[in-house]
Amino acid sequence: MKLKKLFFTAFMFVTFWSNAQTQFETEGVIVPRNIEINGGKKIQLNGFGTRSKAWVDVYVQALYLTALSQDPQVIMDSETDMAIRIEIISKMVTARKLTSAMEKGFEKSCGEKLNAMMPKINQFKSLLSEEIVKGDVYVLSYNPKEEAISVTKNDKLKGKVEGKDFKKALFGIWLSNEPADEDLKNELLGKH
Repeated sequence: MKLKKLFFTAFMFVTFWSNAQTQFETEGVIVPRNIEINGGKKIQLNGFGTRSKAWVDVYVQALYLTALSQDPQVIMDSETDMAIRIEIISKMVTARKLTSAMEKGFEKSCGEKLNAMMPKINQFKSLLSEEIVKGDVYVLSYNPKEEAISVTKNDKLKGKVEGKDFKKALFGIWLSNEPADEDLKNELLGKH
């Protein structure tokens, strides 16, 4: 009985402590529990993880939602405020490499709709074409009122890409049935 009480007390302490945290840290990156998008709309951290390529950690990514969810289809179909935050942690990441990786992700995410989506994908890639340095932070946020993805780099708006279809394809890069990284998908869904 004492062991059960001790376990319960320890569990409650850990739960309280993690709920009280306002940020997390991984790979030297501070991941905030909440961010504000779309004119002050506060959304919460659903999950975060590190994207690795050829055994090198390249960026820390976090998924922010209005309501937490572990169902990727619900997230991709949702018409609520949401965002992906990407912080570059490797000097090896360039604009060319990032856009190339995103294009491969769109190929899987869009499937047979890829050709129809190419104008929006190219518009999106153009917003990522500036030089990238370690420490750059991108926020790809969806505004359901505008039905558009806003792309910000280091808190500066680079542009927007319209369409619910584009939002679903973009989030599908990491959440679809063929994600860019299965481990990262599970981390973004909070399934560590």
